[in-house]
Amino acid sequence: MNKLHYSLEFYKMTQDILLHPVFAETRSYVHHGPGNSLFDHSVSTAFFAYRVAKRLRLSSEDVRSITRAALLHDFTGYDWRAGKREIRGRGLKRIWNMHAFQHGFSAAEHASKFFWLTDRQRDAIKKHMFPLVPMAPRYKEGWIVTYSDKVVASREMGLVVWQAMKKAGGSLRRAFA
Repeated sequence: MNKLHYSLEFYKMTQDILLHPVFAETRSYVHHGPGNSLFDHSVSTAFFAYRVAKRLRLSSEDVRSITRAALLHDFTGYDWRAGKREIRGRGLKRIWNMHAFQHGFSAAEHASKFFWLTDRQRDAIKKHMFPLVPMAPRYKEGWIVTYSDKVVASREMGLVVWQAMKKAGGSLRRAFA
């Protein structure tokens, strides 16, 4: 199967999400560094998850389910960097209420308002921050979304570090001083 076929098949299973006006707002949310939007990250994660599912020769129904869950895994409805979300509590409760720990749950809830989700998709979205969030995914969909998000986020953050080092003349110490 060639890349063009992959792209067409991927688009067909995600176009209702990609073209949704509320999902389109994620284009304006900076994510994992300048020049990378939440939309970009979500599409990259979904396409990576799609390719993993295809490589594992999962059923077309599973491939679609995994791809759509991956696309919606960070669809919280807010730009967490804009400071609109109040963090409540003290100590560990305050930490638990921070974006990194809660956004999977927020994304599952928000995505459910606009798109029909299976229980497996909801679980994948909620638990994609494992092991930071100490609740492991229950189904293969969740494991593939979690893995795909880690690979894509690492690549994106690696690029941020590389660009900072390049700007600082190749010195990691100067880049983050």
